[in-house]
Amino acid sequence: MKSLIWIGLLSFVCIPLCFAQSPKTISLFDGKTFRGWEGDTLHTWRIEKDMIIGGSLENTVPHNDFLCTQKIYSNFILKLKIKLTGDQGFINSGVQFRSKRLSNPAYEMIGYQADFGKDYWASLYDESRRNKTLVKPNDQEVLTWIKFNDWNEYEIKAINNQIRLYINGHMSVDYTEMDASIPQSGLIGIQIHGGGKAQVAVKDIMIQELP
Repeated sequence: MKSLIWIGLLSFVCIPLCFAQSPKTISLFDGKTFRGWEGDTLHTWRIEKDMIIGGSLENTVPHNDFLCTQKIYSNFILKLKIKLTGDQGFINSGVQFRSKRLSNPAYEMIGYQADFGKDYWASLYDESRRNKTLVKPNDQEVLTWIKFNDWNEYEIKAINNQIRLYINGHMSVDYTEMDASIPQSGLIGIQIHGGGKAQVAVKDIMIQELP
């Protein structure tokens, strides 16, 4: 009987503790405003039907541009839906993370990018820093995962020096950062790449911050 009482007490104590330790998933976009975000919302970024949209299918995007969070994030799981359209010029987008704004040029960012576009689908790029693809999936296999001109589910897991990317449920990148000088925190940003008549749309942006 005493054992049963102890089990009951332990269960009573454990349940609230377990719930308290479970990180909460929150939305980074309210679907109506740019609250919590900053960028060129006059010319490049707009909101339509609960989506953030960047770029243009009528005019060539003159240079890279980013809409980024005002808050810094370290360890997290980020999930969003992304759609890239366009067929003239360089058609590319991506999701910056553990990044920061540059001062010159002010429209650029530096940091990791979960890349998205032809020859870069679901790869990990180091934007404005090492300026190279750090890891990429198999070129042929990734094409079977991508929904072209449609919504794709992109997931980024950044935990300490380990980064994993998933596209539509498929892990495309498993990367361990060996350079201790690379920051493990920073802003999150949505990119529209310059040089093409391209448009990116994102929605359902959810983040779970981790210890």
